[in-house]
Amino acid sequence: MTRRRVLYVLLVLTFTIGTLGLMGLALAPSGLGLLDWSIMAVFAVVAPWLSIGFCNALVGVWLTLFSKAPWQPLPANVQAEPLLLADETEPPSKKTALLLCIRNETPARLVRNLDLMLASLVAQGAQARFHLYVLSDTSEGPGAAREALAIDAVADRWRTHVDLTYRRRAVNTGFKAGNIDAFCQQWGDAHELAVVLDADSLMSAKALEHLVQIMQANPQVGILQGLVVGLPSGNAFTRLFQFGMRLGMRSYTLGSAWWQGDCGPYWGHNAVIRLAPFMAHCQLPVWQNRRGQLVHVLSHDQLEAVLMRRAGYEVRVYPLEDESFEENPPNLIDFIHRDLRWCAGNLQYVSFLNLPGLKATSRIQLFLAVMMFLLGPAWLLGTGLFIALIGQSAQISTVLDVTYAWPLLAAIWVMTLMPKLGSAILVLLRSDQRRAFGGAIRFVPSLFAETLFSTLISPIMWVSQTLYMIGALFGKRLGWTTQNRDEPSLSWLRAIKTFWAHTLIGLLAAVPLALTHPMALLPIALFVAGLWLAIPFAVLSAHPLLGRVMQRRGWLATPDEVQPCAFIKALTVVADPPAIISDVTQAHFESGR
Repeated sequence: MTRRRVLYVLLVLTFTIGTLGLMGLALAPSGLGLLDWSIMAVFAVVAPWLSIGFCNALVGVWLTLFSKAPWQPLPANVQAEPLLLADETEPPSKKTALLLCIRNETPARLVRNLDLMLASLVAQGAQARFHLYVLSDTSEGPGAAREALAIDAVADRWRTHVDLTYRRRAVNTGFKAGNIDAFCQQWGDAHELAVVLDADSLMSAKALEHLVQIMQANPQVGILQGLVVGLPSGNAFTRLFQFGMRLGMRSYTLGSAWWQGDCGPYWGHNAVIRLAPFMAHCQLPVWQNRRGQLVHVLSHDQLEAVLMRRAGYEVRVYPLEDESFEENPPNLIDFIHRDLRWCAGNLQYVSFLNLPGLKATSRIQLFLAVMMFLLGPAWLLGTGLFIALIGQSAQISTVLDVTYAWPLLAAIWVMTLMPKLGSAILVLLRSDQRRAFGGAIRFVPSLFAETLFSTLISPIMWVSQTLYMIGALFGKRLGWTTQNRDEPSLSWLRAIKTFWAHTLIGLLAAVPLALTHPMALLPIALFVAGLWLAIPFAVLSAHPLLGRVMQRRGWLATPDEVQPCAFIKALTVVADPPAIISDVTQAHFESGR
């Protein structure tokens, strides 16, 4: 593991220094002035992140092509560690808690998801090995009453098959982490393992049992994170996002697992935790702000992972797709709301970088989690400085050497897209994978569409994150809000109210270049075009008609839509949330076993 980490660091340093050197050559025609050095300084923040993503993808592609057992993950010429090897013929020996954490969710959707998972457990014959806990933080009011009635109905349908406990807290102290902590205090001693689920999580019995079996075979593992993929969707925005995420996660997760090893990630859901060490060592701190108010950690997951590793237990990721799903936001505004909540939580990690006893890799993970959201302001500042540099000269050639500028732009582009491109190359090289994505004739245009989507959405996210951070300096705070999962469409008025500032910033960046160096707008468009088009992009990407056309023609389809397993087939039968599905799903699971 030490050799792998040293090699990985050398790879990252090589590409980081290489891109910084290319940047220096591109800025060097008239020597490096204050603006040039400022651009270099900002790019020194961005370049390591680009290199990390690029190197993760390179390692992931290498393992997929040349490793006999890439999921371990080790190259073929390295003797495998006795790790994550589970006897899949032996069922879990102890009853595992399933922790479904919810807050102000639509009862009908909860009923659909619960019935689907419970039917899968019964069809697999695994129902006696799990106890489902529905842990609610729903606010007092009519919604809480409807939720309780819905869960009671689920319990009545399945009470002869599965143990189900429903509990609602009156106050959501500590947010989701506090919800799980309250479970641990009341029921934690009754179980050895717990699978953490969000309201938008769906895991088949096969996926649940597989992760539990791995934990049983490896008592030194404290947290095992499963790879999560997006649930098939008919919504245009969700299809675009999930197609890219499906590709990016394949190579990126495998490559990162290769060097992270026993200091792996925890994403807070679709994962198994070992309860005894979790309760003993993973309690999150609470502190007071300058106003004397108690502050709880918003993004609990990665902090719990490093605390578990500090206690001597391993944190591992199973980096292959395994019928473990999540639902993603249906439009750009709700996607940004979720992202900003993560931003607020990850920035809190700054306070924990100096925690005593952490592994070096764990500190790096916390640091990278912070840096993930500092990149937005860095990209914006770098773009602004670059525009100012060009605008101060009558001839671009006096401040920028295009011999190096175009290769630099290409390198940034490739490094940014490499996690997706690497996986796309693997898909195109293998006939079974091409068929799984609907064939090359659909896959290639879908890849181009997703690349355009990523290009447009990136600057929108940068501006949103930057505006939030500026607001946070003046006391703006985010809490644990309800997520919209069911209403994809956006009105033009709502889009204008949300993205007028993004559009204005984009125009302010473009106007000086349009007046002085219009040809420079072409490369700059890669970084600001999304701002110009933010309002129509938000509305059109959420339009139901576009989603229906995409779904009907198979555009941006993922393998679970093209070649669905029994679990997904049952979901398509019960696509309308209000349906009572226990009988129907049972029949489908039985036929697909």
